[in-house]
Amino acid sequence: MNNNNRHLISILMENEAGALSRVANLFSARGYNIESLTVAPTDDPTLSRLTLVTRGNEQIVEQIVKQLNKLIDVVKLIDLSETDAIERELMLIKTKANGEQRAEMKRLADIFGGHVLDVTDATYTIELTGSGGKLDNFLRAIDKDAILEVVRSGATGIARGQKALHA
Repeated sequence: MNNNNRHLISILMENEAGALSRVANLFSARGYNIESLTVAPTDDPTLSRLTLVTRGNEQIVEQIVKQLNKLIDVVKLIDLSETDAIERELMLIKTKANGEQRAEMKRLADIFGGHVLDVTDATYTIELTGSGGKLDNFLRAIDKDAILEVVRSGATGIARGQKALHA
């Protein structure tokens, strides 16, 4: 299991109106927090893949999984924290980029494997993907006063190797 009882749960569900709200309501009704949530259609237009991050001990997560499996919209789910998985997050960050600051911001973006997507005379918009920790480290590495805006997608993940979540 991951750090501090953190769980990355991936859910294959029917792509229908209200399905997402039923999952969110299950968490709020029991007082559980969703730290991040991503959802998008899959290669099958009738199914969506929802990935969420939550924290809890084994008993709490076991209850969450049991309750999620009871929802009519849920086809299948996996706690990716209990398997070898690849986890990624996307961050777009708009920064000040004036004078010498421009070269330093570009250097940091390169070090972290980022891409400058937009350039103006005073700003850069940088795209970074990676683990949440990597994105946090980038934010710590740059001057806080240089940050104009940050948008993060939330975690998404997939099991390594042959293991796959499919209907």
